[in-house]
Amino acid sequence: MFLYHGSNTDIKEINLAMCRPYKDFGQGFYLTVMKEQAEKMANRVARIYGGSPILNIYEIDENFIRNTNLNIKNFGTETSEEWARFVKNNRSREYTDFSNPECNFDNKYDIVVGPIADDDMALLFRQFENGMLTFEKMLSGMIYKKTTNQYSFHTQEAIKLLKKVGV
Repeated sequence: MFLYHGSNTDIKEINLAMCRPYKDFGQGFYLTVMKEQAEKMANRVARIYGGSPILNIYEIDENFIRNTNLNIKNFGTETSEEWARFVKNNRSREYTDFSNPECNFDNKYDIVVGPIADDDMALLFRQFENGMLTFEKMLSGMIYKKTTNQYSFHTQEAIKLLKKVGV
């Protein structure tokens, strides 16, 4: 299976310390099976930070999800209350219950798979954080949204599963 990462640089070696915190599934290296989605991200990153859009291509064994040596959290393809709580907690700078299974600040999950909180959903999260929406209202605004997918890798053991095959 191929996974794509949109950037403004050819990533020679994945450095998890360079990944930004407070992302949907925590600080990690994010990819997608959707080439077009990664191309859009590459364009966005290049527009914001300069440089040219670059699509980094990786291969991973399709059965990686069954790897019993890693702790893998799989939300599937649909948004859910569990997914929304997880994303809300990981995006929050105030959340401190790191041992809670509803967050990944401590990288308890080597890999997390699930929907992306797109710009519309990010707005709902901000409105919730600012007290403009209840959690239930935020969730109801997300339930019927069409989502795209993401795979986030949070540990060196998980990164070892990725084989770079091109740019």
